[in-house]
Amino acid sequence: MPVIRTELYIRAPAALCFDLARSIDIHARSTAQTREKAVAGVTSGLIELGQSVTWEAVHFGIRQRLTAQITHFDRPRYFVDEMVSGAFKRFWHKHEFIPASEGTLMIDVFDYTSPLGLLGRMADKLFLQQYMEQFLLRRNEYIKQVAEQAAMDHATNAVTGLPKQSRDPI
Repeated sequence: MPVIRTELYIRAPAALCFDLARSIDIHARSTAQTREKAVAGVTSGLIELGQSVTWEAVHFGIRQRLTAQITHFDRPRYFVDEMVSGAFKRFWHKHEFIPASEGTLMIDVFDYTSPLGLLGRMADKLFLQQYMEQFLLRRNEYIKQVAEQAAMDHATNAVTGLPKQSRDPI
């Protein structure tokens, strides 16, 4: 039962980071390498407490489906999604957002159990845990990039009074 924990500082407000992390559209863009797309449940916009999404993606050359449901939700502090059906035996994924100096500390805790007993535990040690950690880090770095750009655009708009496109030197 591996538990992956990541921490990332983001120069953006917690509410913005929270909403980006629960955005179906941002998730799909951040996981382009696995061609993830929402195919059932909430398929765009922001997912809420009690709602679910079914993702279709290609991992290890195999097309897979996974359905997760939001089981806990306290905006903008944290939310939890849990697997309803999919390739894992189970997973519990907590996304936490702690206001910090001029930004937010985003903490991800991904607790999962692979299927197939001993074979699953061997896969965890050989490659799956590292694969999942890299997958989550890539996703979180994408959220950081989008959040920091949005926060910078908002700050610039507040100072100049001009929308972004009016500032671009074209």
